[in-house]
Order: sequence, then C-alpha cells, then structure tokens
Amino acid sequence: MRKLILTTLLTANSLFAIESLEVAKKSDSMTKGFESSIAQMEMILINANGEQSIRDLAMKTLEGERGDKSISTFLSPADVKGTKTLTHEHINQDDDQWLYLPALKRVKRIASSNKSGSFMGSEFSYEDIGNQNYQKFTYRGEAKEVMLNNIPCYQSERVPNESNSGYTKEIVWVDKTNFLVQQIEYYDRKQELLKTAKFSDHKQLQGIWRVGKIEMKNHQNDKSTILTWKEDKIKVGLTPKEFNRRVLKQ
Repeated sequence: MRKLILTTLLTANSLFAIESLEVAKKSDSMTKGFESSIAQMEMILINANGEQSIRDLAMKTLEGERGDKSISTFLSPADVKGTKTLTHEHINQDDDQWLYLPALKRVKRIASSNKSGSFMGSEFSYEDIGNQNYQKFTYRGEAKEVMLNNIPCYQSERVPNESNSGYTKEIVWVDKTNFLVQQIEYYDRKQELLKTAKFSDHKQLQGIWRVGKIEMKNHQNDKSTILTWKEDKIKVGLTPKEFNRRVLKQ
C-alpha cells in the first residue's frame, strides 16, 4: 500500500511537471509580434562607490523570423554622442555586430570572441544585447517551481550554444502567471556567479508584452547598470534598409 501511494504521488507530480524548454518557448512567445519598435532609453552606470553617470540613447529594432535587427545610438553625454551599435541576430550562428565610433568616423566589426566585453562601459555585454531567442540555448530538464520576491516562478537552467559565449550557464526565473522573465543569473567561464539581471515594469503595448526596466548587477566588481525605457513604440513600420551597415555613418 505504501509503495502504491508513493508511485501514485510520483506519477501525479510528473503529470504537472513542465520542461524548461517549454517554459522558454512560452516566455519567448509573449514578447513576439511587435514587428518593429523605436525606444528612448536611459542608462545609469553605478560604480562600486555608488557614484552614477547617466547616458541617453535611442534604439530601433526590426523583428525577424531568423533573428531581429537592432541599432542603438547614444545621444548624450558628449563623449559618447553619436556612437552606434548595429546587431544582426541569428538563430543558428553567432550574431553579427558592428560599432561606429564618430571620433574616428570608423565602423568596427565586433569579433565573436570579444562579445563578452562591456557594452559601452556598462555591466551589459555585447552578448547580452544580442539574440536571446530560446533556440540559442540548450535547456536542462524540468523547471522548478520556486518563489522569487513573492512571485511564483519557474526556475530553469540553460547553456548558451555559442562556443564563444562568456557564460557557462544561466539560471532563469519566469513568472508562472504571465511567463515573463523576472531574473537571470549569469555564470562565467570559471562557473562562478558573475551577474544578475532583474527585469521589471513590464507593460503591454497593443497586446504585446514589453519590459520597462533591467538592472544588471555585477557581483565580481560590485558595479551596476540600470536600463530604463522612457518611451517605447511598436509596429512603427521600420524596414530592413534602416539596419544596413551604411546607416551607421549617417
């Protein structure tokens, strides 16, 4: 009888279990369908002493079945004004990224081996601003049901497929109710905790979920970067020609 009860409980648990990959697919689908977007953003850099510096930037994004395209342009302060980053995301290969430096009037291709480097002095890397499509990762086993800041979440572990990734694994927390990402922990090549990203201020635009704020905390240097969306518009009619390398110098 005891064995029968145990078997029944285990079977019931397996029926309600959900694979990490299925959680990732559902989460990915919640933010799809925006077609194209234009956003005005604020980036706050916070050093280990708590001192802050503020940067303003604009970002355009074009949604694509094989990967999105995006271009960010820094608007202020003067020392970074006009600096642009163009990203062409790919599902089955490394993303293509280029950096335009206005002082040199030069476009520089960012090598795959350098994408773990800091994005414009922030705690975000070039890899972080690239493709986060679920197909870029390998997911491990069943998702755990946990609480995060009083929010019921699915917790999953994923491994980047790219050989040049700066991370050996990532732990992802997804809200069980709306399947929106709440937090990601990033582990470095020594398998030590490097950074934690917290996602908040989610909102819906024309039925599409959009994140409003991301805080990236580096646990190894005690620095942080806060990225806030001040304005965000979707389905704005952008075209592929607006994401060509030639636009970087315009």
